[in-house]
Amino acid sequence: MQFKHPEILYFLFLLLIPIIIHLFHLRRFKKVPFTNVSFLKEITLQTRKSSQIKKWLTLLTRLLLLAAIIFAFSQPYISNNSSFDSKKETVFFLDNSYSMQAKGQSGPLLQLAVQDLIKYLDNDETISIITNSTSYKYVSISGVKNDLIQLGYASNQLDYKSVFLKASNFFSRDPNSLKNFIFISDFQDKNGTTLDIDNSDVRTHLVQLQPVNKNNVSVDSLFISGNSTSKLDLTVIIKNQGNSIEDLSVSLYEKDKLIAKSSVDIEHTAQVNFTVNNDDFSEGKIIINDTQLQFDNVLYFSINKPERINVLSINESDDRFLKKVFNISEFNYKGSDLNNLDYSDLLNQSLIVLNELNTVSNSLIDILKSFVQQDGFVLIIPSNEIDLKSYNQLFNQLNSIQFKPILEAEKKIIKINFSHPLFINVFNNEVSNFQYPKVNKSFPIIPNNASRILSYEDGNPFLVNKENIYVFSASLNLNNSNFQNSPLIVPTLYNIGKRSMQLSSPYFTIGLENKIDVNTSLNQDQVLVLENESAKIIPQQKSFSNKVSIITSETPELAGTYGIKNNEQLVGKLSYNYNRNESTLSYLKVQESENITVSNSVSKVLKEIKSNTKVDELWKWFVIFALLMLIVEMLILKFYK
Repeated sequence: MQFKHPEILYFLFLLLIPIIIHLFHLRRFKKVPFTNVSFLKEITLQTRKSSQIKKWLTLLTRLLLLAAIIFAFSQPYISNNSSFDSKKETVFFLDNSYSMQAKGQSGPLLQLAVQDLIKYLDNDETISIITNSTSYKYVSISGVKNDLIQLGYASNQLDYKSVFLKASNFFSRDPNSLKNFIFISDFQDKNGTTLDIDNSDVRTHLVQLQPVNKNNVSVDSLFISGNSTSKLDLTVIIKNQGNSIEDLSVSLYEKDKLIAKSSVDIEHTAQVNFTVNNDDFSEGKIIINDTQLQFDNVLYFSINKPERINVLSINESDDRFLKKVFNISEFNYKGSDLNNLDYSDLLNQSLIVLNELNTVSNSLIDILKSFVQQDGFVLIIPSNEIDLKSYNQLFNQLNSIQFKPILEAEKKIIKINFSHPLFINVFNNEVSNFQYPKVNKSFPIIPNNASRILSYEDGNPFLVNKENIYVFSASLNLNNSNFQNSPLIVPTLYNIGKRSMQLSSPYFTIGLENKIDVNTSLNQDQVLVLENESAKIIPQQKSFSNKVSIITSETPELAGTYGIKNNEQLVGKLSYNYNRNESTLSYLKVQESENITVSNSVSKVLKEIKSNTKVDELWKWFVIFALLMLIVEMLILKFYK
């Protein structure tokens, strides 16, 4: 038994007062002459004994009465937790990612979790709730009930480490408070993620909700597999998890009009091909029918008119190898001798190549600096006879690398940085044994935090990249290197050109950072707007002289196709889809450990927490006992003779 106000128990010492009064209370008897008392002696003795018993019983009932009142005011209780007076803090994380659309016993997992929170939490209990998209600090369930009922699914799921970090910020620093963290999720296994829980001050309750059916089929991706003047070939990838499916219907819509339909048998992965007119097709969507997860049944895409990327090469050497790479429909290549260079045309380019210039003039350095500040890309190929001072002056202005004096030694180019963005999706496997290109002379590089893309056998870089600047450390003419004949030259130069202008793809993923360059110009105070029937968004953007760069990540929030509008004029379309990582219904095996419990029900956890902090208050029983003692005393005084 414990006491909420134990200091009141000091009043028990006051019980000594009636005891002392009773023990030292001496009554003086008055003598009355009587002729013969022999008959009264027996009666007097019996009366004195009865009176003493009555006084002791009265004293006992009064002591018990006062003691019961004192105990009642001290508020005694019995509890499973010794910290009855401690502050209680409860934080919930409610996973509202798209995998929580999966069906449980009586509905989607997210809805079941919300229903249990509303049903089993006390209306006046102070709690905090975190979701992937919002948070509520120090609220009551009655105050956020409507918000939870209307809570939508979020495309940007927090990783587990971020969840625990965010939850820790919702708890106070009071070491004596009772802290409970309830993590409600399906704990989807994504690329080997793990739960790292190290906060021993918080009692963590993991509530793993899992669907009754783990089968799911999704529209995984789409790409353009063929492109002619009149036709466009589309390939759709369908993925299945669970039992094989026969005759799965796959529909192609142009906007909201059904234009083609196909069926496919699928075990794990299947491809579906469609062909559309290349002239007038601008936006579409692929739809399948699946009752498990809904968000991955539709994939939106858009086809914008192809735009050529402007590439200018400033030459003091043969540029035929550049023409071979860039003289295709995707690029608008122009070569110019240094002496005939039109400086006014430089800022209209996306990529400028310095092809083996011997020296870089101050005027060219200044305009290249402005060009890079306008988000332009520069590729530098040195000659063997460069003016080292002018080149390093250029590098200083571009905040790039530095050249050391030329080194005359044959070197083989053997190392490829496969993780560099330049080579993503270029190689099927990491090739380590190929016909190594070589150079006869090269400039050692001081990297200054530049990324190495290609390297020599001694580890020194052959091609480096820092932001928008790409630099070869050696001349590429055939007298110095055979790199022009290497299979590496085409993907290397082609991807440098493609990266100089981030043209629109058929679709982008919500939650990932996407950069899109729009070939338009804005007047002062003008902005580009993304708009469709349900939303109008002003994305993050930066205006340059020949383009506008749009950057999106968390917006838009809804999947669909959006028009890019410049002052109400449509200049392009962008399509966004939810991340397909949520489509795989595989889950972590969460385990109990010290200070961590695991459950499959929100209601069970809430009941357990309540039972652990439940107290049986006893003050009412002491009040009843005091009243009972009062009644007993009254009966003794009235009826006991």
